[in-house]
Amino acid sequence: MADQGYIMEVCVDSVESAINAERGGAGRIELCASLLEGGITPTIGLLQVVKQYVQIPVFVIIRPRGGDFLYSDREVEVMKADIRLAKVHGADGLVFGALTEDGRVDAELCMELLAVSRPLPVTFHRAFDMVYDPLLAMETLISLGFERVLTSGCDTSALEGLPLIKRLVEQAKGRILVMPGGGITERNLQRILEGTAVQEFHCSARSTKDSAMKYRNNSVCMGATLTTSEYSIKVADVAKIRTLNAMAKNFL
Repeated sequence: MADQGYIMEVCVDSVESAINAERGGAGRIELCASLLEGGITPTIGLLQVVKQYVQIPVFVIIRPRGGDFLYSDREVEVMKADIRLAKVHGADGLVFGALTEDGRVDAELCMELLAVSRPLPVTFHRAFDMVYDPLLAMETLISLGFERVLTSGCDTSALEGLPLIKRLVEQAKGRILVMPGGGITERNLQRILEGTAVQEFHCSARSTKDSAMKYRNNSVCMGATLTTSEYSIKVADVAKIRTLNAMAKNFL
């Protein structure tokens, strides 16, 4: 993989963002709904339409709700149903993670979910950043057969988590792909690539787009504690993605 340079994965929650990601040079899409919540399972309609418009691989996140990664039996039923549907409707890979109440990887549940997911490749998402012992957790992921792990190095962003990401890459020795993600922008990508020996990175590269609504009622809010305006939309930005892509290429 090193000879073809870096793979940039862009997380998107709309068809427009997916198209922009591909146009900007992304190598893969992580498809979500509600990136404000860190990404939850997208609708099958979104997956179907995205697959019609882009050629690059689309990995679907399987996360039934925001919040923690400790799932009830009913939530697990939903996750399995969503995995099956995503596979039928053209997902190229899946992304999920689950923890036990004491902050370890829920190996038993992950094994069940991986069995439903095969033969598709699976990424363990940033639930990893909530584990008690990251080095041990990574060994668990390797033994379970995850292809990659998305991590900010258990810190507020990949830049802060750089020392741990570096340790994880060294310990992985190619047995699992360590993909940094979390707050990666054109301002810090170079430092992240310099500080680690990674081959892939994950970003959202979004900018805010104003709503096309002319009539606006600003006294109504649709979410409980939604801090952003109902009249602005975040969309993956082609220019930002191109810049990140060029930086990664130049870094080689």
